[in-house]
Amino acid sequence: MYFLVKGSGKRYIVCGNSLPFFLIGSMLLAQSLDANATMGNSAGAYGAGFWSGFQFPLGLALCLILTGLFFAKPLNKMKLMTLPDFYARRYGSSVEVLVSLLMSFSFAILVAGNFAGSAWIISMVFEIDYTWALIFISIFILVYTVAGGLYSSAATDIVQIYPAIFGFVGCAFWLYFHYGWDFFSTAIPENYLDLSGLMNIKDGALLNWAGIAALAFGDIVALDFMERIFAAKNPDVARKGCFFGAALTLVTGVACSFIGLMSLKMFPGLTDSRMVLPNMAMLGVPFLFGLFIMGGIIGAGASTANGGILGVSTVMGRNLLQKNILPVWNRMFHGGKAVRVTDRKLLFISRCMAFPVVAFAIYLAHVKPEPGILLVLAFDVVFAGCLVPLVLGIYWKKANAPGALAAVIVGTFTRLVLYFYIPEHLAGLDTLISPVVALIAMVSVSLVTQEQHASKYEVIYEQPDEDAVLAGL
Repeated sequence: MYFLVKGSGKRYIVCGNSLPFFLIGSMLLAQSLDANATMGNSAGAYGAGFWSGFQFPLGLALCLILTGLFFAKPLNKMKLMTLPDFYARRYGSSVEVLVSLLMSFSFAILVAGNFAGSAWIISMVFEIDYTWALIFISIFILVYTVAGGLYSSAATDIVQIYPAIFGFVGCAFWLYFHYGWDFFSTAIPENYLDLSGLMNIKDGALLNWAGIAALAFGDIVALDFMERIFAAKNPDVARKGCFFGAALTLVTGVACSFIGLMSLKMFPGLTDSRMVLPNMAMLGVPFLFGLFIMGGIIGAGASTANGGILGVSTVMGRNLLQKNILPVWNRMFHGGKAVRVTDRKLLFISRCMAFPVVAFAIYLAHVKPEPGILLVLAFDVVFAGCLVPLVLGIYWKKANAPGALAAVIVGTFTRLVLYFYIPEHLAGLDTLISPVVALIAMVSVSLVTQEQHASKYEVIYEQPDEDAVLAGL
């Protein structure tokens, strides 16, 4: 994959906008079937019922469906390199910098969470220290990410995802046909399989709906998903790839949820629900299924971490350093003279940025091996602040920079305040309320400031002068 990059930053980041349907669909599928959608899914179903686990793949599949219906075509048509490029073209550099910082921080936490999950499995299976497992898996993923960029994602996702699907789906079918459903049903509480997980607050309905909404809408502004949308060779390929990924995410997600429910009979009384899939792989099913399940768990974490590293490092390199920090530096110390950042230099910058991203992720995964709450909060903040400017930027001509800034700031601030002050019995509403507040703020401010700040809607489909962009102008 290193040789396919050919010294080009654009090829490293979006494969030169050239990938076909099967690769785009497989890469989107690999990003949606992360550690939450597999191991977290089975653990949630085991601990609190079907919907507590299935919320993860359901939310991610809905995200891909919504992206395919409303966002894949217009965003691919714009020939962007990173998602913050949209905010820059539509609203200007202030909004670009703000969303770049929010997205980079949230995805660095995502990388840490997937490092931790993969390292935990490796340390358990091979009986080695967690820290050494963490260092090993992190360096392994860093090397192939830096080598080939998105080409490495394409190559490794194919190898990682389809054996994993075989393991998860094959395991569920084998258990069903080998034991029969009656064997498992006696151990599954009634409210674990009905709709109470979506209808009854006491059974976690608010939290489940919040999780579904955060994934379905919040992941529309996910760096790793959008990298793949931009890399598709045309808008139709991007749209169909989303639907392909959504369909297989649902199939695999249902299998993992039922594995969690079946484990109530196979492994009653587990104190650590994360052990559901590892126990099933090593003790509950034939070796071949177990092998692919364990490989699938590690692969799910690796593919998501790989996409996260690439997404954060390219945003830091292109949207923060190249387009905003270097121009300020030039104005301060070089009399405003632009220093050209060539396509090859962009490649070098993006690769260099991967190292501090991975270092931060390793540190976080070491000090907080289960960054679940931190990860939820980080993505809720991006959901609250960044989604509304994206949606209105595409579909509302009056959206402007002050409105977008208001949405990002107010949405983010609201989510942080609610995190600390919302009553425990209403947990979940904090996720759902914040983007609504951001929407009200953006519409109001955009309408009030129309005369002073004209909308840039007419320029979003114009191709920028890439030489000027690379020069930081």
